[in-house]
Amino acid sequence: MFKTSLAGRPVVVSSDADFNHFILQQEGKLVELWYLDSFAELLGQNGSLKEGFLGYVHKHIKKLISEHFGPERLKAKLLPQLEEMVNNSLQAWSKQESVEVKHACSRMILDFTSKLLFSYDTGNNEESLSETFSSFIQGLFSFPLNIPGTSFRKCMQNQKKILNMIRVTLVERRAFPETSRGDFLDSLAEDMKADSLFTDDLVTLVIFVLLLATSETIPSTLTLAIKLLTEHPLVMQELVKENEEIIRSRENKETGLTWKEYKSMTFTMHVINEALRMSGSVGILRRTMEDVYINGYTIPKGWTVMIVPSSLHLNPHTYKDPLAFNPWRWKDLGPNVRAKNFIPFGGGMRTCGGAEFSKVLIAVFLHVFVTKYRCTNVKGGEIVRTPMLGFGHGHYIKVSKKPEMI
Repeated sequence: MFKTSLAGRPVVVSSDADFNHFILQQEGKLVELWYLDSFAELLGQNGSLKEGFLGYVHKHIKKLISEHFGPERLKAKLLPQLEEMVNNSLQAWSKQESVEVKHACSRMILDFTSKLLFSYDTGNNEESLSETFSSFIQGLFSFPLNIPGTSFRKCMQNQKKILNMIRVTLVERRAFPETSRGDFLDSLAEDMKADSLFTDDLVTLVIFVLLLATSETIPSTLTLAIKLLTEHPLVMQELVKENEEIIRSRENKETGLTWKEYKSMTFTMHVINEALRMSGSVGILRRTMEDVYINGYTIPKGWTVMIVPSSLHLNPHTYKDPLAFNPWRWKDLGPNVRAKNFIPFGGGMRTCGGAEFSKVLIAVFLHVFVTKYRCTNVKGGEIVRTPMLGFGHGHYIKVSKKPEMI
């Protein structure tokens, strides 16, 4: 643990598992959520909007996320939809000379989640939401200088385009209730009738933030998983074996993946955990609401605490040979170790509400990918962090169909 400054603000940076766990449990007591200035401005985190969003609204939105993306919804409805999405995407990829994995995954996932959130139909819209989002993310962590020609200015302009798409849909839903789709936006529109806190701006922002949450992290993890699997044939062999056995055990091999089958994917989940561990995540920021006393030191009120997940995930005392891609390590890591040393989805009251959705999506993708397709590296794949996980000039692969299983 050490102190430094970030964007001119005093910051305590922590890689201590016990202290991190303590801080994440103190949300709303000793600490509160905090963003970098550029990120906060993009998310509209100022004044009363911030106060409402981080309090009552956050709890309510997390409840809605559970209803629309949680385990019960996944089990009852979303699992076959995810498998259909992956099948269609991989079939399209196999017809191309090569695909840039992260970009292709981002488009696949954003098209799917935008349909769930506000029934956005990519086929009926001239402007590509995924392309606009890709341009937006490129300037997300740039210096917050909003003048012509800067990355931040372009980022803000792309954000306005996306927010306008969502806002127009919201206005149409309220004007014509018969156009209701039963999606996430409809749930928020109903809340607007009962609670004045849910304004047009807030509802639009909530949809935007959820799109942002899925459009970057899941594609990055998927891309890393594909890269690592192609570089580690023994891992790929074990993954193929587990998933092909699932298909062979079915009475009808043409049926889709079931929830029971998903829950049986032990090694697949080890691969996912290992990819999540190695992909890391940007620092988790909290601001102290009062003086915090720890190990004889005082962190003054108003200071920022930065929790660094990658320092936990790459700790050699917890993970032997931490830079090695070794999914088998998860067989011996118990829940007590994971609770404080594995936080890819955050922790405390702000644990990501879409964690199970993310894991199911990645598992479904890997299941279809390794049982029906094979891939070869074409070019690229260099790993960079800015601070988010990226792949330099891209990671290009050639996807081809396997012979059908006998």
